[in-house]
Amino acid sequence: MRLAIRDKLTHALNGWVSRKFNSALCSSPFSWTKVQKMITPPCETPKQASIGRLFAVGIDVGCEKCSISVLRPDKTVVIKPLEFTNDAQGYAFVLTKLESLGVIPAQITIGLEATGRYWENLYHYLARLGYNLILLHPVQTHQFAQRRGLRAKTDALDAGTIARVVLSDEARPAYVPGDLVATYRELVRLHSNLADEIGRYRNEIHALLFVIFPEYTQVFADPCRPTALSLYPSRQAIAEVPIGILSAKLIELSNGHYGLKTAERLLTLSKKSASSGLASNARAHGLVILCDQLLHTQANLEILESEIAQLLQKDEAAKKLAEIPEFGPKTIAGLRAELGEVGRFTNCNQVVAYAGLDLTVKESGKWKGKVKLSKRGSGRLRRLLYMVALVSLRLKVSAFGDYYRELRKRGMNGRSALMAVMRKMLITAYSLLKNDSTFDPKKVWIGAKFVAKELPLVAQVA
Repeated sequence: MRLAIRDKLTHALNGWVSRKFNSALCSSPFSWTKVQKMITPPCETPKQASIGRLFAVGIDVGCEKCSISVLRPDKTVVIKPLEFTNDAQGYAFVLTKLESLGVIPAQITIGLEATGRYWENLYHYLARLGYNLILLHPVQTHQFAQRRGLRAKTDALDAGTIARVVLSDEARPAYVPGDLVATYRELVRLHSNLADEIGRYRNEIHALLFVIFPEYTQVFADPCRPTALSLYPSRQAIAEVPIGILSAKLIELSNGHYGLKTAERLLTLSKKSASSGLASNARAHGLVILCDQLLHTQANLEILESEIAQLLQKDEAAKKLAEIPEFGPKTIAGLRAELGEVGRFTNCNQVVAYAGLDLTVKESGKWKGKVKLSKRGSGRLRRLLYMVALVSLRLKVSAFGDYYRELRKRGMNGRSALMAVMRKMLITAYSLLKNDSTFDPKKVWIGAKFVAKELPLVAQVA
């Protein structure tokens, strides 16, 4: 009797497994994961069943050379760390090693560390072949290695560590931008770098001009304006130039704004200058080079601003952000570059955490630390929001400025209120992009007034 019941149950179970297996094979698209879960022995744990027969690959990316290491789910080494070049020949070598594992690309998960731009070509090369890819932030791998107690750091060890991070439940994939966001990032970050370079050149010119011709600023309040830069700012040279030639040069450079009176004043000051004259020739040549570098960088910055303006005009998401009066073109381009595609966020809390504007506190027993910003997200995004928040406070009509003043009335200190304005700006931008809604200042603060932008997006770029 018992044997008959057991045979019937076995027959029924085999039929159920066969039907499920055939349905998985016929499903579209074909999924090896479903099949592996069905044929996994009951003795395996859920984690082993989810891993299946995958291989974990860790690649430590460098400028010229990379290292690869392959592990099984039980962390046994399949391929010891090998070195390959970061070019087409090296990619072909990696492909032969991966194909030698004898499984389809979907059963291999590859982790790469986001090292500068050096990972990008290899990442997209492997993605086109169908491999599962995880881009890891260097902080993740560094903290994971510290917990393992590793005291040495080599490329071979890093490749193995990355593979172990992939096998763990701690791997948090970094964001890989698409073509539009990547274009924004290149243009905006280069614009920021050039703007910083301009500031450095201006400071060096001011410092050098102070010892060469300290009275020069009595004539030109801003010695870095085009006319002042184009005029050779050497005390000895100006003192030796005839007043007629100097006057004609000033008229040419300034389109008639400066003339004979300015030339006479320059000659008078050059003859009574307090300059020591020490290393005058070397300093004069250095000043000419700095002035040329500044003018060249400013010209390149104008080219970048024109390209950003053209990109903004074609971007529908940028037009949504343009509804916020406090957001200018540079702010919008910066948000599109650093925030990226908002579809990857499920709620506004994730956006706040991505920007590092979430709060963190440390407590131990009776000791309680101060509540601070985590600052674990994008520093560029925080800097951008900080500058825009400061500008909103100076505007006569601003929903965010009114929100700041309301928080101050409630007793919040200035720094905390400013951080709250930054979060409010970020959440507002996220809401406009995510929900395709229109900007309503009443949602920022109930007592805010609506002010529409008068200038078009492109006209505000300069």
